[in-house]
Amino acid sequence: MKKLLAIALSLILIFTLAACGGGNAGTPAGGDAGNNNSAPPPAGGNESPAPPPAGGNDTPAPPPAGGNDTPAPPPPPAQADGFELALITDLGTIDDRSFNQGAWEGLVQYAQENNITHKYYQPADQGDDAYLNAIDLAVQGGAKVIVTPGFLFEVPVFEAQDRYPDVKFVLLDGTPHDGDYAVFKVGDNTVSVFYAEEQSGFLAGYAAVKDGYRSLGFLGGMAVPAVIRFGHGYVQGAEVAAQELGLPAGSITLKYYYTGVFAPQPEIQTRAASWYNEGTEVIFSCGGGICFSIFPAAENSGNKVIGVDGDQSGESSTVITSAMKLLTKSVYDCLSDFYAGRFQGGKELLFSAANLGVGLPMDTSQFTTFTQAEYDAIYAKLANGTIVVDNNIEINPDQLPTTAVVVTYFS
Repeated sequence: MKKLLAIALSLILIFTLAACGGGNAGTPAGGDAGNNNSAPPPAGGNESPAPPPAGGNDTPAPPPAGGNDTPAPPPPPAQADGFELALITDLGTIDDRSFNQGAWEGLVQYAQENNITHKYYQPADQGDDAYLNAIDLAVQGGAKVIVTPGFLFEVPVFEAQDRYPDVKFVLLDGTPHDGDYAVFKVGDNTVSVFYAEEQSGFLAGYAAVKDGYRSLGFLGGMAVPAVIRFGHGYVQGAEVAAQELGLPAGSITLKYYYTGVFAPQPEIQTRAASWYNEGTEVIFSCGGGICFSIFPAAENSGNKVIGVDGDQSGESSTVITSAMKLLTKSVYDCLSDFYAGRFQGGKELLFSAANLGVGLPMDTSQFTTFTQAEYDAIYAKLANGTIVVDNNIEINPDQLPTTAVVVTYFS
């Protein structure tokens, strides 16, 4: 009887242990069983995120979530359907009629002429990490050359040029640096492109005074070097034109203010309207999207605007001309250099009147007395160095040496 009881107890113990090791072994005690029911990721999926779908220019895939802000991604995959040329937008959109659009049009022109795949990426957010994530997506999408328009890309390109030594970068209006301004480095795979904004602003101020305007305004965006140079050139151009016309001291008034933003704001429209009501005839709108606050004020008062960066004549009938940086040409030229095997990596390039890098769009300008011949003559003086425009950004605009022009600077 004792042996029979021992055997029975042994059998009961065996069945009990078998039941405890059954089908729920994958669910940890006290854990969330739902997390264990999902299918596991495919092999390699966490190491090589899939590139964005073709044609998705308007809604690029957001960067992958995770705690690491700048993980070291794998080398770009070789794929036949990738995008060889890429542009990352800055704060604005691709159709901002300004910096992004001008750069994109140069890329598109070269790509279409040479049957090269191309795509733009709009960062999911603002900031260095978001811009770097967008660069990662472009590289993973097959980019060989990435165009980054604006000084906001200085830190992201500083990192990306080392992370992706086989990819070329075209950085407009900036020099790559470490974020603390302690280390500046234009890598061998990077070209930094700058523009003589002071010359372009000079041409706008010169033409305005030659065309008969005597009460001028300047509304800039953020007081960054490029915007400052535009404004200071505008003051100097107005002064030279006034001197050539023999106008007396104080005959030109010029109101000057930095708005601190590159986007339309009700306060900007209010200020522009106030200036127009006080007699200002034309305002140089020098800050990307702020023009969309200035145009309505000009339209409502019957006054005029000078655009910036690209030809903004199509945006409003009030635009008499635009102080242009020939963004399209500069991007096109850099891409031409790359495919011709003469990419100028490690250099800072300056586009100025000397290489037709700045100017006014005379074909669409609405001048009444300023002529093409006058424009050509003053442009030649800038190009050959007969006229040198002061590009010192360390002084205020009302500290520039003027006689005919009286600058009222609202700081």
